Amino acid sequence: MLAVRDLAFGFPSRRIGEAVSFALEHGETLALLGGNGAGKTTLLRTLIGLLPPLAGRVELDGAGVSTMPPAARATRIAYVPQQHLPAYGFSVAEVVLMGRASRLSVFARPGRADREIALESLETLGIAPLAPRPVTELSGGERQLVLIARALAQQADIVMLDEPTASLDFGNRVRVLRELDRLRGQGLTIVFSTHEPDHALMHADRALLLQGGRPLALDTVANALTVDNIERLYQTRVRVLDADGRRVCVPVDDGNRVRR
Repeated sequence: MLAVRDLAFGFPSRRIGEAVSFALEHGETLALLGGNGAGKTTLLRTLIGLLPPLAGRVELDGAGVSTMPPAARATRIAYVPQQHLPAYGFSVAEVVLMGRASRLSVFARPGRADREIALESLETLGIAPLAPRPVTELSGGERQLVLIARALAQQADIVMLDEPTASLDFGNRVRVLRELDRLRGQGLTIVFSTHEPDHALMHADRALLLQGGRPLALDTVANALTVDNIERLYQTRVRVLDADGRRVCVPVDDGNRVRR
């Protein structure tokens, strides 16, 4: 469904990463991990067609993503950016309804069905009471939930999220991760970036570890997120433990950084 073939990504003046290849089928979830500046956001923007590949190709059912019309891409891929600072005080309901734009013809207005889908997206994330409020008056965490609701309203086959839980409190973080699991169970393809190995271990099928823009590991989460790979990625000693049938990553407080 989504195929990445020997991809190099970045900007005309500066290459950020290269040698990235993978393929995802319906219902698979891929977690992107890497330190600050590793290229996760630039890779995601290339996968959704906002940036053209510097080399290689990103394909969706065999078609090049970067050459697809924007409206066609939006019906297939929903994107949740890491940060969004609204310039105008649209209401939350209006912002989420914008997720239906790719489903409308030119000059058409959202109908009753579109509004019901937008409201359902808000209710799914537990933020329906925010519907009349201007997005400019929300906290960073609330705005992030609104962007996720907008992505849900697109009803796309693929959802890509750039650190979707970065600004959320514990309860909302759990809610978002559960929603990702629900979408995964419905057969959607999900790609999300994170700094938390635990999120990948518990909510992804596969993991791509980026170091300096190149893959350090690309495999199932069990094979990719080994102690050695995590320590090499973050230069910090860790342990991976079993807790109630789940693997969790914890730092080792010995005052020593990993040296490679």
